Amino acid sequence: MSGPHLSVVVPTRDNARTIAACLASVRDTTTVPFELLVVDNASSDGTPAIAERAGARVIAAGPERSAQRNEGLHQATGDVVAFLDSDMVATEGLLDEATALIADGHQAVILSEASIGVGYWARVRRLERSCYLGDDAIEAARVFSRRTLNDVGGFDEALSAFEDWDLTARVRAAGARVARTTRIVLHDEGRLTFRSAVSRKAGYGAWLEAYRARHPELAARQLSPLRRLAAYAAHAPRLARAPLATAGLVVLKAAEAAAAATAARGGAGEADPNS
Repeated sequence: MSGPHLSVVVPTRDNARTIAACLASVRDTTTVPFELLVVDNASSDGTPAIAERAGARVIAAGPERSAQRNEGLHQATGDVVAFLDSDMVATEGLLDEATALIADGHQAVILSEASIGVGYWARVRRLERSCYLGDDAIEAARVFSRRTLNDVGGFDEALSAFEDWDLTARVRAAGARVARTTRIVLHDEGRLTFRSAVSRKAGYGAWLEAYRARHPELAARQLSPLRRLAAYAAHAPRLARAPLATAGLVVLKAAEAAAAATAARGGAGEADPNS
């Protein structure tokens, strides 16, 4: 094809802290022809200017990340489309590997994910996420063939959370072959606080019932406390080597579950559009 083979779509709002590193990581680690599309939702902190200096095409769109991603898809020209959050960092060869998996006949690719950040609660989150690596029910796909996205209609704009799980479920139901990268994408949590972590989960919880209505059986498996406990049990040696972080993980997950349940009873609300 004459244009870029890969389109990288990054929804953002007021992410000046992380957007430059995100875009630089794509530029510095990817060898296949690509384009960068940053879909900005009315940032007031200079994010669009930073993105433009990094070589991205900036598109103004909202009101939240499902609509932003769909607008990026609409304007993308590649036959492979990757969706990164603005606080993610691609490691060497990650997107090349994902693109190759699509070329090999897969229609969707999960990017194996790890957390980085500063402070105690970021260490807790890093430990938690390490227990989910390889769990296809918890980790959603982020790279797709354009044809597959067009066939299923892209992201569901009625969901402002769980939209990545929803899309992955729909492409699987359509018969897509889903692969996983061996290389990882890093999720920069920054200086994560207990309050911000719990607040984010409450934002997701507001959309919990809407997601459950779409995928009742799958949601029951994904959201089962027993599934999470099984994941932790499978990584018991790792947890035992980090007793302080493990203690924090117990406290954090209990608080997040309570916040999500309370928000779910209140119905649809507003999730962070770029987390």
